[in-house]
Amino acid sequence: MKIEGWRARSLVAFGYWLLQIWARTLRYKIDDRAGVIGAPPNERYIGALWHNRLLLFPFILKRYLPQREGAALISMSRDGAILADLVERFGYAVVRGSSSRKGASAMRQLAEVIAAGKDVVITPDGPRGPAYELGQGIVYLAQQSGAAVVPVNMEYSSCWRVKSWDRFILPKPFSTVRVIFGQPHRVAQTSNEEDFERERQRLQQAMLDLVEMR
Repeated sequence: MKIEGWRARSLVAFGYWLLQIWARTLRYKIDDRAGVIGAPPNERYIGALWHNRLLLFPFILKRYLPQREGAALISMSRDGAILADLVERFGYAVVRGSSSRKGASAMRQLAEVIAAGKDVVITPDGPRGPAYELGQGIVYLAQQSGAAVVPVNMEYSSCWRVKSWDRFILPKPFSTVRVIFGQPHRVAQTSNEEDFERERQRLQQAMLDLVEMR
């Protein structure tokens, strides 16, 4: 679903302008444990960050990883339509759909993006949560594509929290943002639901290990 009408387009244009101004007031500390900053994009990755850390990520991608092309998974909701247009303005492609294992169409599209030599980005607890609960889709995608998952996290020296299901984070202007790119995580192949769940929990823990402020 594409947002339509001059009001919607104006909203996205204003949001894009505001986010860039807002992001440029912040100070950034980069903790690149994955070794992706400035490196040639020889290997494809699945970037994974929690939904409440999503706001600045399009700006981070454009500023620190301009050499890496890819697509972000965005929900089919009306809010997702606005977010999708915003992400595209930062030069990143979008796949619309569900991050659950049942979102087969979206997972196939993301697998095709990886097969074409590009990265993908997923918020595995979005769009409805529960917060910090990793959905099955990212595990399925990692197994099918063979791509490693790079957990990403952002910690803030000062922020506001929205009264939403995930307590969405808004960094205060002029605060410091620590951006962490975790070690690439390999998801093992599985043959039964018990082993699949074990891999899901292992990846979830790898992401949670980077989180200090919940």
